[in-house]
Amino acid sequence: MSDIVVYGIPGSPYVRSVQLGLEEKGLTYRMEALGPGAIRGDDHKKRHPFARVPAIDHGDYRLYETQAILRYLDAAFPEPALQPTDARSIGRMNQIIGINDWYFFPKVAAVIVFNRIVGPVLMGLTPNETAIADALPMARICVGELDRLLGEQQFFVGERLTIADLMLAPQLDFFQATNEGRGILQGTRLADWLVRINRRPSMQRTQRPENLRAAA
Repeated sequence: MSDIVVYGIPGSPYVRSVQLGLEEKGLTYRMEALGPGAIRGDDHKKRHPFARVPAIDHGDYRLYETQAILRYLDAAFPEPALQPTDARSIGRMNQIIGINDWYFFPKVAAVIVFNRIVGPVLMGLTPNETAIADALPMARICVGELDRLLGEQQFFVGERLTIADLMLAPQLDFFQATNEGRGILQGTRLADWLVRINRRPSMQRTQRPENLRAAA
């Protein structure tokens, strides 16, 4: 049995980012699936006091926060490397990760994807059309800037997959499952990048649960 355990909600893009890192490294792991209510329970708060996902156990070592987990995995299992070594590429990778964590996820995906897919499917909620409309300007800014930074490169930091790609792939894949996301991504280089990323075995092996895929 693997001594790496991932605790998280199936379908969470942040959980999927960690799974992608493990898959790209060729590591075996066990997924401990949690329901939305379970992350607020005492057992999970011992793993993650902020009641979020993911968290991992690696033997007797426990860690939470997606960026921290991916960087840890890259240090603990160096091949294949998921981080560049030159200063400018490191800066670019971290900039793109920051765009995801500070702007795209909280102000775009957490609003549009939640209202279009997650809320209706998992909670029976009616989409908040005002919130969706309010999120669209930031969605266009994020997509435009990410498209510019990607340029003609194969991956976000040149010709090699990095943590920047692993952080964004689940987010943009989920975003594209909404009508708004498809419309904004159409014709961008990000759309072509997403096609390439989705062909990777790591993405194929970490698909969202069928109910969240069927709602797209």
